[in-house]
Amino acid sequence: MIEQVEGLIREGEWPVGSKIPPEPVLAELLGVGRNTVREAVRALAHTGLLATRPGDGTYVLASSGLGAAVKRRLQYGTVIEAYEVRASLERDAARYAAERRTEGDLARMRDALAVREVAQTGREEDIDAFVEADLKFHRAVAAAAGNEVLAELYGQFSDSLRMALHSVIEAPLPEAVHRQVAEHTAIVDAIERGDAEAAEEAALSHLSAAMDALRDLS
Repeated sequence: MIEQVEGLIREGEWPVGSKIPPEPVLAELLGVGRNTVREAVRALAHTGLLATRPGDGTYVLASSGLGAAVKRRLQYGTVIEAYEVRASLERDAARYAAERRTEGDLARMRDALAVREVAQTGREEDIDAFVEADLKFHRAVAAAAGNEVLAELYGQFSDSLRMALHSVIEAPLPEAVHRQVAEHTAIVDAIERGDAEAAEEAALSHLSAAMDALRDLS
């Protein structure tokens, strides 16, 4: 039962942040008794994969045991410390992506940038869309690196830093955010050319500015 639920989460049936079906539905879906469902949910909540909210339901906190472990560790670190690790992953991801990317990878990066630019109107209702498009872009770079462990680690750090990004990016969007269009484009262009050094340099330039903004808030 535990393995079944973990598999459904890992495969994206219930994304991080979503609410899983209630006990009766899970029991029918998985062909087990409600007591078995209850015990499995309790065990997965203990590992940090799920979180039960009384009167509301049970939500997915992480997409894997690795993700749950990362989230637990990040609870005892600062935002800056977590972002520094994320930055290291992004730098390496950009270099590897330049060496291994596919045409599909490039299309996903540019699609995410297009959505990001549309959301740069600065209206309050666009902030969520902007942050999600920004994260989607960087996840696409991480995926293009062709290293599943790196991509999963990066995804977990990104999820944990989502609120930090919201605190930096508030309406109206700061001018620095608008300037990032060129920074992101430089990363994609270098990856498309297969220039690993330029991709890493572009990623580092972008990350330095982002980390300065976070330090200003701390």
